[in-house]
Amino acid sequence: MPDKPTTQILILGGGFGGVFAAKELEKLFPQDSNVQITLLNRDNFFLMTPLLFEAMSGTLEFRHCSVPIRDFLWHTNFVEATVDRIDLKTRTAFASAAEGEVYRLPYDHLVLALGAKTDQQRIPGSELAFTFKALADAVAVRNHVIERFERADVEADPVRRQKLLTFAVIGGGLVGVEIFGELTAFVDEILRYYRRLNRDEIRFHLFHATDRILPEVDPPLAEYATRTLQNRPGVKVHVNAPVQGIDRDCVYLREQSIQAGTIILAAGITRTPIVAELPLEKGKHGQIAVDATMRSQQHPGLWALGDCAAIPAPDGRHYPYLAQHAMREGRHLARNVHAAVRGQSPQPFVYGTLGIMGSLGHYTGFGRVMGIRLRGFVAWWVRRTYYLMVTPRWSRRIRIIADWTIALLFRPDIVKIDMECERPLAARRAAAGTVSDGKHPVSSVPPAELR
Repeated sequence: MPDKPTTQILILGGGFGGVFAAKELEKLFPQDSNVQITLLNRDNFFLMTPLLFEAMSGTLEFRHCSVPIRDFLWHTNFVEATVDRIDLKTRTAFASAAEGEVYRLPYDHLVLALGAKTDQQRIPGSELAFTFKALADAVAVRNHVIERFERADVEADPVRRQKLLTFAVIGGGLVGVEIFGELTAFVDEILRYYRRLNRDEIRFHLFHATDRILPEVDPPLAEYATRTLQNRPGVKVHVNAPVQGIDRDCVYLREQSIQAGTIILAAGITRTPIVAELPLEKGKHGQIAVDATMRSQQHPGLWALGDCAAIPAPDGRHYPYLAQHAMREGRHLARNVHAAVRGQSPQPFVYGTLGIMGSLGHYTGFGRVMGIRLRGFVAWWVRRTYYLMVTPRWSRRIRIIADWTIALLFRPDIVKIDMECERPLAARRAAAGTVSDGKHPVSSVPPAELR
């Protein structure tokens, strides 16, 4: 049996930052070295979140906007589990699997790539709205939209039918606008299946708290996106309209309320509970405070990146939470961990944003790439091409290209994805409870058996 590796590198989180850090570490540390790399993630796949909008609208198969982690990482130990807690004193992470198994994972270097979650504390009633962060969220939204059309098609009461056919998105940032744009495209495509319904019965509302949507981009592009969306039938963009509360079928503003059968929340992100519980210095919005090398000054063996880290840029601000940054942060962090293991000095992360891009649905987009503003079909095509090329593995890229080609030739279907089979599994998980509380056995799995 091989000797236990002398250095354990544990990565928590399988998003852009986590998987690209692991991939770079594989290159830096050969398989036969005395370094063991372990990646832990809740799911066994890496989700291409920029493609999630198209999966919701039926342009992409849900499976094709994700990549199996075991197919992407070759000699990284992978554990499918959810992080329960991290003991910084003993340098140990505890995680639980679906059936109640618990893993005790010691580390020498810990990389936190746990991402963030939708902020449901800011607006009362947020738990009643749909979120849009995970693959299951996209499935749930798509199923719900189709269900609203099924109910509206047989509804005789025009008032109730109007509510069923009203869609609201709260949050006019990049994520909210892309959801909104793809939602209008999806609804226009499936409407043809419902012959009793008319397009002028459908309403879309986008709510944003400040004076313009898309604060991430420059004003001309934000104005273009606003005009493009509002030129679509039934669309209304509400600016300077902070939402005061959410009910199951209603959005409350300061001076009015709007009935909506579908409400999606995309109004900002916040730290995960695991990050919140860690006794570490935090940034303004609760992310872990790290130095320019992405290392914690309080715990030199702890590193953080992506949505859960406040990484200082040379201009004094923090790097934005974008996929392009997370990928490059992951690669750079891996090189810094390699340097630390070898007794060398890590280097500051310095990266200039290449640009920012977004989709508005209907083969339309916007963006600023290397200082050049792009609009319309060209922007949409550049965005698609970029995310296609950063998707790991050519096998996955070919599947995506095939889906896009088929979507040009055929309308999306309205088959809902049955999620009832998940309910018994969720009940079993709830019954198992938290098993790392000292009342249940905890397994310390040998590294060679994790993969």
